[in-house]
Order: sequence, then structure tokens, then C-alpha cells
Amino acid sequence: MFSNTEIGIDLGTANILIYAKNKGIILNEPSVVAVDTTTNQVVAVGNEAKEMIGKTPRNIVPIRPLKDGVIADFDMTTQMLKAFLKKVSKKAGVSMRKPSVVVCTPSGSTAVERRAIDNAVKNFGAKEVHLIEEPVAAAIGADLPVAEPTASMIVDIGGGTSEVGIISFGGVVASRSVRVGGDHMDEEIIQYIKRHYNVLIGESSAEKIKMEIGYALVEHSEEEMDVRGRDLVTGLPKVVSIRSTEIQRSIKEVLESILHAITETLESCPPELSGDIVDQGITITGGGSLLKGMQEWLSNEVNVPVHLAQNPLESVAIGTGRSLKMIQKLQKAVK
Repeated sequence: MFSNTEIGIDLGTANILIYAKNKGIILNEPSVVAVDTTTNQVVAVGNEAKEMIGKTPRNIVPIRPLKDGVIADFDMTTQMLKAFLKKVSKKAGVSMRKPSVVVCTPSGSTAVERRAIDNAVKNFGAKEVHLIEEPVAAAIGADLPVAEPTASMIVDIGGGTSEVGIISFGGVVASRSVRVGGDHMDEEIIQYIKRHYNVLIGESSAEKIKMEIGYALVEHSEEEMDVRGRDLVTGLPKVVSIRSTEIQRSIKEVLESILHAITETLESCPPELSGDIVDQGITITGGGSLLKGMQEWLSNEVNVPVHLAQNPLESVAIGTGRSLKMIQKLQKAVK
């Protein structure tokens, strides 16, 4: 039953997405595991575990086993994958007997990091594991003509990493991977509010602020938002009012790191392909691409059109799943 068990996994720092052949995205949940430290047992994964962050008794600790797009805790990642695949086989009716799996990896990941991903996936019984570079998966999922001899430029702004790639003839011509993304923006917001207001807020509050009043470095009419947290002086709950321009200032460094990776990639692009990018533009994908003003800001900075992918949150997973067909074709050609 080979055809039923072809799956693609986007092993993201913030979310794990699983794509199954003929079914599309069958799972999209946060990459979080809640562990009981007394027994070392996994209590919850995904959405349930994320809801527990900051709200659990001392013995139950929510863990993010993936950091900067790679595995930080091998055992927890394996357990999390097993739990997710169990959930998928029950809910979506996808057979998980010896599946063929494609997993995407950051283009800057080391051989050790790739081996850790390969081993974690094989540990739950995968028949074969293929690794694909994230920019290629994102470009396939965003419906860019990756197999054509023209340049397709993709910028995937994820939770832990931002991947920039120029792809032509199915391969990466130039790429950069920076270990900054949406999670780092949240962290900068937490630190800014702590420094300027003496108030401590949680990760989910920071993410909400970013989504509601976060802007890329563009001019906009100022917005305000009330934020609840803990006063670091009195230890009591406190509400402060935050302006969108402050949030813009707090995430400026992260945005500039992403822009630097884009300009460096463009600088190392062969001149023949640079013309294609001027015509075709750049496609942005990943959760960070949804930050307000992102398209406008990047377009102004690099002087080329910037397009938002159709499914920015799902394009890597879709591309990972679709790429299996391409990998099999290549293998047949080699044989």
C-alpha cells in the first residue's frame, strides 16, 4: 500500500505540518510537548500542550523540542512525532505502516543536525526518509516554476529560521539561512516591554501583540493595544498601553537581519538570473510574511516586486509532500 503512505513533514520550530498524498495537509499543530518531569511521560502534544504554557503545575513542563529549525531535544522530538502520527492515522485514516517520508531541513543545517532529523523520523518506523532543503520545498508549495531554467526567489520567514533561496532547474543556486524569525520577534517584544514598562508578559501575549499591532518598517497610522502582564516591582498584575511604533522599534533588528540575508543572496546570484528576479520578483512565505507592511517594506528595500504566497503558512508542507514525486523521478532516472 505504498501510495497511501507517502507523507511530507514540515518540522517547524513553531508548528509541525504533515501532508499526505491525495489528502493535503492532515495536521497543523504547534511543536510543543508537555512532559511530566516526575515520570518523564509525555502528557500532551500540539494544541493541548501549547495551551498549557505558563499555566501548569511545577511537575508538568511544556517543551519546544525544536530550536532554530533543528532538533534541540532528540527524544522529545521522536515522542512528539510518534504522538502526531498516531493522531493522524486515527483522524485522517492514513496508514502509517512504513511510510515514505520527506522532511524539510534549513539550508544552513549541519550534517549532524540532518542526521538527527533522519534518525528521529526513522525511529517511528519510516520505510525511507528523504531530506529536502526548505527553500526548495517552499518554492514548490508556492507553485513557483522550480524545474524551469529561470530564477525563482523565495523568502520563507518561519518561527526559528528565515530561509532565502534562488532556485533554477530544480536546484538551489544561491541561499542564506539566518536563525531569526517570528519567535525572535516575540522575544524582542517581551524584552522591550520588560525594559520600558517593568512588566513581564508571556510568549502568547507577545505573539498576539505582533499579530495585532506589529508592523514591518513602513509608515502607518499609529495603533494602540492594552497589554496585561506582571509588574516586576510590585509583583501584581498590571495593564499597560503599547503603541504600534514601539513594537516596530523592538523588532527592527530581527527585520534587518532578514533583509541582510536577502541582499546577500541577491549579491551572490549569477547575473543571468538576476534579470529573471527583476521580472518575476520575490515570493515571501512562512508565518513572518504575514506581518503587516512586510511586502511593501521589502519591495521598497530591494527594488523588485514582492508577492505573498497563496498559502504562506502551508507552502513548505505542501512542497515537501509534492517533492516526493520529483525525488522518485530523479531516482528512476539515476537507475
